[in-house]
Amino acid sequence: MKRVAILMAVLALAAGCDDDSPTQPSNTGPIVFTVQLSAANEVPPVTGAESGGRGTTTITFDVPRDSAGAITGGGTVTFAIQLTGFPANTPVNLAHIHPGATGVNGGVLVNTGLTAATPLLLNNGTGNLSITANITQDQATQITAAPANFYFNVHTTLNPSPGAARGQLVRQ
Repeated sequence: MKRVAILMAVLALAAGCDDDSPTQPSNTGPIVFTVQLSAANEVPPVTGAESGGRGTTTITFDVPRDSAGAITGGGTVTFAIQLTGFPANTPVNLAHIHPGATGVNGGVLVNTGLTAATPLLLNNGTGNLSITANITQDQATQITAAPANFYFNVHTTLNPSPGAARGQLVRQ
């Protein structure tokens, strides 16, 4: 009985002790999304040479947040893009975040900065790229509030509009 009482007293003390808790809550760090890209997800779906295009993208927002996790300012967004299944020497010349639920196309909201002058060339049909761009507080807040209502896609010379591979954002 004494051991149980001592154990309960130790547990009660440990529960009230904050000395080992982190100084920064986990809801103030980077905000991360993943995207599974597929040519079949484009609206309409891609046909022809680039119909096998696919990949993954990790999108990381580095924006200031308060202790409750609310975004309090603009910052940067990093896009880690991995593509495969495209024909050799495919130039990826645009990549963006758009508003739009599955099956709905929308205008550009956040641009990566890729251009025809600075494309990602998929020499053997695959490629990796990391790009950092700016994001506003409003953009980050909108996307974070409802990530499934936004998609990321890449555009190529062969499929400039609406794009070559697309996927909805999923928060991690």
